[in-house]
Amino acid sequence: MTSYSNVTRGWNKLSSTFVRQARPSAQAEGTSVNLPLTRGSTVLFPTLEDMNTQGRRRYEHEYIYGAMGTPVQHELEKAIATLEGGSDCQIVSSGLAACTMPFLAFMQAGEHCLIPDSVYGPTRRFAENTLKRFGVSTTYYPPQASAEEIEKLFQPNTRILFTESPGSHTFEVQDIPMLAACAHAHNALVVLDNTWGFGIFAPFEHGVDISIQALTKYPSGHSDVIAGAVIVNQKHHWKTLRDTAIEMGQLAGADDCWLTLRGLRTMGVRLAHQARSALDIALWLQEQPQVATILHPALPSCPGHALWARDFTGAGSLFGVVLQKEYSQAGMENMINHLQCFGIGASWGGYESLVLPTSGGLTRNFTAPIDGAGPSFRLQIGLENIEDLQADLLQAFKYLQ
Repeated sequence: MTSYSNVTRGWNKLSSTFVRQARPSAQAEGTSVNLPLTRGSTVLFPTLEDMNTQGRRRYEHEYIYGAMGTPVQHELEKAIATLEGGSDCQIVSSGLAACTMPFLAFMQAGEHCLIPDSVYGPTRRFAENTLKRFGVSTTYYPPQASAEEIEKLFQPNTRILFTESPGSHTFEVQDIPMLAACAHAHNALVVLDNTWGFGIFAPFEHGVDISIQALTKYPSGHSDVIAGAVIVNQKHHWKTLRDTAIEMGQLAGADDCWLTLRGLRTMGVRLAHQARSALDIALWLQEQPQVATILHPALPSCPGHALWARDFTGAGSLFGVVLQKEYSQAGMENMINHLQCFGIGASWGGYESLVLPTSGGLTRNFTAPIDGAGPSFRLQIGLENIEDLQADLLQAFKYLQ
């Protein structure tokens, strides 16, 4: 039975942790409650010896030049690593950069990777264009493949098993512990895009080697930051990741890092509220005659619900809606154009409610939950009053065709 406690317990448990991360430790008079913002490229030292000493601290986040990261970036990295349960974190310029960085750091020409068919579209494009150009081959697999099915897809040169759970368009939850066991038996690394599960899925406790976050979403929370994070839990992985990030000039601006830290303070209470609202609206939508299925991992109708109940300590603010077959794609788009409280936007995880079609433009090699059904869209539920959101959806449903 899905309840508020099922979708919010992780957020409630971590609220104090979110508030306390990366705060100044001194309690002396005049100490700011937040870290100061440090901008800059050039860093000065009193002597060459001091500069060289700092330059030998690459794996401790040295502050020798702005392209290596700023103090506020390094504090954000410590916070994200702690919250994900990892040892180290590299902040990068975007969520997509976070998705691509493990491939660039841990693969080489002639190797092979496995990617779920439900993967974030830009990650798929990267695999089909850049990785292919660099001599890395890709096989897509059904996101809910069994152990027997996934075993058949490993090749002697398979280096990475990529996962994304749940998928951000069709919300298929993956069996990460099972996939990790298969991958490790073949000496492959498990990479997880854990953006939906940040704070409510512990990647390294379930066998993940490298976890990815789009900090643009939940942590920043205000739709004004582009940043990503790659988190590891083994020092040899950290050295490889850190070296690659420096060689590629990957970092995020000091302002974006500072804003993300500020957003992180309220993430627990924001997401607890948004998770409750999302569940309310999902349950309400289930009862509407225009709706065929709701794709929300906390509901039994969602593929992989049992895995969500087993492995997650909560739910997020994003879910899918599948309409009845009688409606057309054009009719759904007409409905979306008449929504007033929901913005039409590609992101999610912020304070505002958003809508985006999920049918009509997805690339899939295997059957998806929306195949053969009516048109579908996804909803990001923000902090607005749920009665206002429900009323908006009801009035927009009148424009379905």
